[in-house]
Amino acid sequence: MAKTDDQKRELIARRVAQELRDGLSVNLGIGTPTLVANYIPAGMEVILQSENGMLGIGPFPFEGEEDPDLINAGKETITEIPGSSYFSSADSFAMIRGGHVDMTVLGALQVDEKGNLANWAIPGKMLKGMGGAMDLVAGARRVIIAMEHATKDGKPKILRTCTLPLTGIEVVNLIVTELAVIEVTKNGLVLREVAPGETLDSIQKVTEPKLRVSEDLKTISI
Repeated sequence: MAKTDDQKRELIARRVAQELRDGLSVNLGIGTPTLVANYIPAGMEVILQSENGMLGIGPFPFEGEEDPDLINAGKETITEIPGSSYFSSADSFAMIRGGHVDMTVLGALQVDEKGNLANWAIPGKMLKGMGGAMDLVAGARRVIIAMEHATKDGKPKILRTCTLPLTGIEVVNLIVTELAVIEVTKNGLVLREVAPGETLDSIQKVTEPKLRVSEDLKTISI
């Protein structure tokens, strides 16, 4: 049974949340990555950072409880956790560029088998700028991509070589989609997990580079 867009995003966000570890400082990019805040395991302390100047982001607020002055970098209303702090954009990027962010979770337009990332520009369309993505992929210690596996018309987003303008070169560590969990290694892309109902063949059909299969291939469990 085909998943709805919301079901795809939820699966991706829930699976990415399993990569979190106690004490990490994490930046969540715009779109699907922001949903990860809702699925942080109970009892785990993860400090979420937003490049517009906030440390200590909680889950999204319930309807009617939003504070319009409390937003993330994607201009979405958010909540605080005890100990939240606010600071300038300059301080925020000093954290990022100084290597003080342990992990960043970003969306993508394309990722290739070398871990190159394109997530900010489509030629011929209006550009709003790269934002903080370039700094995040260069400064964060681990980069996870949270995205749908293919475009709306079924074309692969995981390619042999990115064709769109790059955000970063050889920066991606892990790709999480609604179909699979794929690790970027020096020897190529390794299929670590498959979504329920999916197979190597069904995933390979919408993945341009040849996937290597992990010896302990698992089913995604959320």
